[in-house]
Amino acid sequence: MGVEIKWRGYRMSVEKQETLLKFGILTIAAILSFATRLFSVLRFESVIHEFDPYFNYRTTVYLAEEGYYKFLNWFDDTAWYPLGRIIGGTIYPGLMVTSAILYHIMWFLNITIDIRNVCVFLAPLFSSFTTLITYMLTKEVTNTSAGLVAAAFISIVPGYISRSVAGSYDNEAIAIFCMLLTYYTWIKAVKTGTILWATLSALAYFYMVSSWGGYVFLINLIPMHVLILMITGRFSHRIYIAYSTLYCVGTILSMQIPFVGFQPVQSSEHMLALGVFGLCQIHAAVDYMRSKLSSEDFDYLFKTIVTSAAAVAIIVGGLLTITGKIAPWTGRFYTLLDPSYAKNHIPIIASVSEHQPTAWSSFYFDLQVLVFLFPAGLYFCFSKLTDSNIFIILYGVTSIYFAGVMVRLMLVLAPIMCILSGIAVSSLLNLYMKEIDFNPKKVEKKPHKKQDNMVMRSEIAIVFVAVITFLLMSYTYHCTWVTSEAYSAPSIVLSAHTHDRSLIIFDDFREAYFWLRQNTPPNSRIMSWWDYGYQISAMANRTILVDNNTWNNTHISRVGQAMASSEEDAYEIMRELDVDYVLVIFGGVVGYSSDDINKFLWMVRIGGSTDRGRHIKEWDYYSPTGEFKVDKDGSQNMLNCLMYKMCYYRFGGVYTEEGKPPGYDRVRSAEIGNKDFELDVLEEAYTTEHWLVRIYKVKGLRNRGV
Repeated sequence: MGVEIKWRGYRMSVEKQETLLKFGILTIAAILSFATRLFSVLRFESVIHEFDPYFNYRTTVYLAEEGYYKFLNWFDDTAWYPLGRIIGGTIYPGLMVTSAILYHIMWFLNITIDIRNVCVFLAPLFSSFTTLITYMLTKEVTNTSAGLVAAAFISIVPGYISRSVAGSYDNEAIAIFCMLLTYYTWIKAVKTGTILWATLSALAYFYMVSSWGGYVFLINLIPMHVLILMITGRFSHRIYIAYSTLYCVGTILSMQIPFVGFQPVQSSEHMLALGVFGLCQIHAAVDYMRSKLSSEDFDYLFKTIVTSAAAVAIIVGGLLTITGKIAPWTGRFYTLLDPSYAKNHIPIIASVSEHQPTAWSSFYFDLQVLVFLFPAGLYFCFSKLTDSNIFIILYGVTSIYFAGVMVRLMLVLAPIMCILSGIAVSSLLNLYMKEIDFNPKKVEKKPHKKQDNMVMRSEIAIVFVAVITFLLMSYTYHCTWVTSEAYSAPSIVLSAHTHDRSLIIFDDFREAYFWLRQNTPPNSRIMSWWDYGYQISAMANRTILVDNNTWNNTHISRVGQAMASSEEDAYEIMRELDVDYVLVIFGGVVGYSSDDINKFLWMVRIGGSTDRGRHIKEWDYYSPTGEFKVDKDGSQNMLNCLMYKMCYYRFGGVYTEEGKPPGYDRVRSAEIGNKDFELDVLEEAYTTEHWLVRIYKVKGLRNRGV
């Protein structure tokens, strides 16, 4: 029996105290989740981060102003010149629709907020929702205390903060919440076996499909869960109702997204879900017939049905695959199964930094102590197997594999790390806190032998609880430091510290885009590497050739060929593509390592990956010793290509570092090998203050009479 609290005549029972305490902890975790993601707003002005968010912001503005119907039918003729892009049929609209709804609701309530601020603060808002749904999911799987710990973990885990800070307006901003909401409603559907919870799970899945392409992970994980339950003999009427309802309703709803279309019934990535749905019907039919037939008749019929169903599935599936009715796996999906696939076959996918394999250090950097608590959480789930625990185990094992293959999927791993770590910490503390003797005087009345034993157990428990407390404090400090140092500064506004620790701001990107907007004709066509396409479209409002929607390998390859060719050959390509201006990013002056020279080999690989670029060979851009160099030992192809000349034009006379010769590249730590050259087909139009962005104008055709 607990002690009641009495205050001014009001009695509060122990149960109410615990409920109030849990509510308080959960509220603090949700507020903390929101607050830790506002570092970028505190350090800089309210800006959109990264590259993709600028496209999302631009489309959200159009949706809020023009309405959903025009949004779905919007043909953007400023993208992928001269191809253009049908916006409604090539995006997941969930993010934009969510922001537009919130925007209109606020205006309806006379809260006159700008649509840009809605986009900036959407990710922190949904991170609070993610904290709450993590608590609910973990509580449903184990207990309340584990849910509270898991909620506290996910509120500040760097692996999730990296995509949910203020200004990180990308699909993942709401997709992680949608994913966990789907998992929560699925667990409830499995436990209750009701159509209501299964339908809610289908609606949550529909929200996930509308928000992020990562929904494919869900629609494979849930069928895998059902399949495991079948194999282990745990399949029941509850599972049948839950999955059949989820698959039917969820598939029909997902097909309403134009970008998804008929993929749920035509692509290989969705065939596991369809196959398990078929197995559910067979399993249910078999169970029904078992109750109506004798043992001998049932055995004969069972063998016949299984053989026939397997034969039909193989024949029909094979024919549909051969005839192209079932689409093969995409390159990104192959990359998850074979990490070397993209590098060997699709360099455009491998060139994306998010698609690279995850370094071991990244796991500790983004998860810290959760890496070590994760196996303990798995142990506690295995020690008490339930339908819910089996799902959590599957989620943990599959996500840690995929996160190792592709660094972007660290985002999918972070929630399950928090859930399993919450289970581990809660279970361990519950176990050891019972051994702590809070009233040692009572021990003296016991026999001496038992007293020594109790004292030892109590001391061990105290030490263990102290170690756990230290680890949790270390986790909090690490998460705060990582958030402030690595995930708070927007990529479009760079910063650095001088020797006296004063802060320097490099605002060259916005400076260059503003110059383009103000000093070039509205119909100008800008050629740059695809990384900067979305930013140029949104901030400079100019037509671009390629952008971050990297689906057209041929078109991007043509741009890569221009960058890797000599001036004369590149000029022919630029005239073919009607290019007016060329933009490059150069970090040799300030030491910015993510510039175009460091990305150049990917331009070469992608440029040489198509038939028109077969003459471009990567080894032609290496030095005789097989190194990628920009100094006098560099290859002639490298020292005379268009990219090299645009980056290093006039750089040969610039002093960048004390004690170094002119033309010293601070990123490559080398003196450039080709200094004294002039440009023939380009003329310098604008270079930003710190030389980070350089813009060149393409010269017109020469007068043939001269």
